[in-house]
Order: sequence, then C-alpha cells, then structure tokens
Amino acid sequence: MAALSSTAAAIAVLALAAVAGVALGTTAATKKAPVIYIFGDSMSDVGNNNYLLLSIAKCNYPWYGIDYEGGYPTGRFTNGRTIGDIMAAKFGVPPPPPFLSLYMTDDEVLSGVNFASGGAGLLNETGIYFVEYLSFDNQISYFEQIKNAMIGKIGKKAAEEVVNGAIFQIGLGSNDYVNNFLRPFMADGFVYTHDQFIGLLMDTIDQQLTRLYHLGARNVWFTGLAPLGCIPSQRVLSDNGECLEDVNAYALQFNAAAKDLLDRLNAKLPGARMSLADCYSVVMELIEHPKKYGFTTSHTSCCDVDTSVGGLCLPTADVCDDRSQFVFWDAYHTSDAANQVIAGRLYADMVSAGDVQQGNTTVSDAPRVVRSPRPVPPPRPAVRGGNTTSAPRTAPAARSVHGNGTTSAPRASPAARPVNGNGATSAPPVVGSSSHAAPPPQP
Repeated sequence: MAALSSTAAAIAVLALAAVAGVALGTTAATKKAPVIYIFGDSMSDVGNNNYLLLSIAKCNYPWYGIDYEGGYPTGRFTNGRTIGDIMAAKFGVPPPPPFLSLYMTDDEVLSGVNFASGGAGLLNETGIYFVEYLSFDNQISYFEQIKNAMIGKIGKKAAEEVVNGAIFQIGLGSNDYVNNFLRPFMADGFVYTHDQFIGLLMDTIDQQLTRLYHLGARNVWFTGLAPLGCIPSQRVLSDNGECLEDVNAYALQFNAAAKDLLDRLNAKLPGARMSLADCYSVVMELIEHPKKYGFTTSHTSCCDVDTSVGGLCLPTADVCDDRSQFVFWDAYHTSDAANQVIAGRLYADMVSAGDVQQGNTTVSDAPRVVRSPRPVPPPRPAVRGGNTTSAPRTAPAARSVHGNGTTSAPRASPAARPVNGNGATSAPPVVGSSSHAAPPPQP
C-alpha cells in the first residue's frame, strides 16, 4: 500500500472520515464508526507475538483458533475471538490488526491498531522470561510511530483530530501479578509489600497514561483486573479447589487504586475522559452463576490443562466436547463464548456512561468473525536489532522488547536478570516454592 502523495493530502483528509471515525458522542449528523487502539497482554493479543522470533509466549498451534474463521491459529490466546474483536464488531469496525503486521506505508495506519502482546505487563520486567514481548512502554512507543505515520499521510491537524476522537482500550496488569508479584523467582514479590507494589504500579500507570495523553489520547477505557484468584491456574493451588481470596483481594485493591488514579488524571489533564472498565464484576458473575449465562463449567478449563506447564491448550490436550459451555478455554484465558458476554457487558457500560452513543454503530449480533486473519510472514529479525529483511516496512532502529530504552516507568527493566540461574532464557523456568505453590507461567 503506497503512501499518499503530498499533493493528495486534501483528498486524504476527506477520505479519512470514511476510513476512521472520530469523536465519541458526536451528533446524529456526524456519527462515524470510531478508530480503536488496543493495548494489552495475551487477553488482547491478535498475533503480535507471532512476529517476535524468540518469544515463547505464543499460541500458534492447534487448538487455538478452532472457532475462528478457517479454524486455524491466528495468535489469539483463545479458541475464537478476543474481547477486543467482539467490541470492534459492536462498534461496526473490523478487528484492529496487529501492529507488527503493518508497514508504516500501509493505509491501515489511518485506522485502528492492536498493540497487545502476550506476556506483557505494566512494568517492564514483567514477563521477562518470555524472552521477547512488547511491554506497555513499547506499545506506547509503537503507537507514537503510528501517529507519526498518520501525520506523514494526512497532516498533523487531521491526525490529531483522529487520535483525539479515538477509543483507547487498555487491558494490562494481570501479568504484573500472575507472572511477577506472585512468582517466587521474581524479585518484586519479596522486595515490595503489596501496598508498595500497588504504589509502584500506580506511579507507572500515571506516567504511561500521561504520555499517551500528550500523544493525543483522550478517550481511555482502562480495564480493571478480573478475579485473578479464580482463574483455573490459581484455583488448583488452593486446598479445596476454591478461589484464592487473597489474590482476589489484590485485584480489588488494584482496581480501587486505578479508579482513583484515573479520576485524578481527568481532573488534571484538560479534555481527558479516562474510565475504569469493571471486568471484575462481570467475570465473577460468570464464575459464580455460569448457568445464568448458558455455561455449565466455570472452575476448570475446556482443555483440562489447569496444572500443565504453561497452562495452554497444546495439540495433545483433550478439548472439551462443547466449548460454548466453558467460561475458561485454558488455564488463564476465557473462551470465545465467555468473551461474548464480557464484551457485551463492557460495551453496555460504555453506552450507559455516555462515552459512546449506541446509535453510532451497528450493535445487533455481528458475524462471528469480521474478517479473515492475515497471514503471518516469517519472523522478522528487526525486532532484535537491524532489519535484515527485504520488505519495505519501516522498523524502529533499536526495537526494545523488554522496555528498556523506551520506558516512562520509574524504574529500569532488569533486562539482564537470569531466569534459570544461569542466564538461560529459552524455556519457561522451573517453578519453585512460595506461599502459593507457583503455577506455570502465563503468556
């Protein structure tokens, strides 16, 4: 897709209205489908990690994608669609493509983009043993590249208008617990008390969201943590298979602190509309009352991999007969059927909060998949250094996958921290002991 010439800039500005909708809450005469930018972890990843040569946080094998179009893996850590995919359909737009699938000359940089990466956290050290991943700081830096590409195509004023009117969906923080604070081989769990850890997370989010604001973000939906103590990989650590209440308490404390932070940012940053999406309540409702929503099982995974290393549905796993009956697909991730319920609730919350007008989009039942997943080319060495491919894509000169070099967080990423005691990082670490016998690493 060739870049628009400078002589066609005026045409591009007019065409942009059809390519990417602008502000939320617009009048009936100017209602447009919005641009959506998605930042997150494996719950939102739609294939970015497939482009990272050394990443071990991948799901590009059966049974993943079995209920997606074509029935093959797309890089989504579920049997079908992510919550972001379903939300996009409700807004009447295709699922935003993975950032690493784009060239900066693509016209697709004018519409929504998904930056999410399996294993990512708010802190740069979170997920370090997955070797390659895009931390939240990385994701923000890549959004800045997208914005610069937009400016090159349609000019600064038009690009700023699109970004100001876009929806920023951010779902991060789970890995900072499951793959950091609760892990016996990660320093944060014994360096900090939980109150101190919450303070570190809030300071980090403050700087990250402020950075996004200065890049033009105004309409931000930050997804709060789900009841992490009730996901299958955590339940198996209890004596009776019940939820770990102390871990759920951590999630609730995080959500309360995040809401307070977002309120302070709204008061401090002119025009900011940052809200906390209540994921905790809807997921807990599914877990406690599954039959109410058509599910039969909410305590274990469809693939029965709750205690397996990695907790993923490997090709050797025994997949349940009816995937629509299970809230959880694998030991960490919700199923396509559960994601439909979660996305419906979050979208309804956005409508009721007045952050989006229901008439702006087609909200009737959308097709199960909006479009076919794009093919994944061979892994690009560019993510570890110089670009050795012949493709015309503009890659950052020094792409950092651990967050160092592009951080806005208050602490540097411990990029050189060995994970197996000898510096080896090619496989998930051996699990040690802790107050909770540690579950397998989550991507």
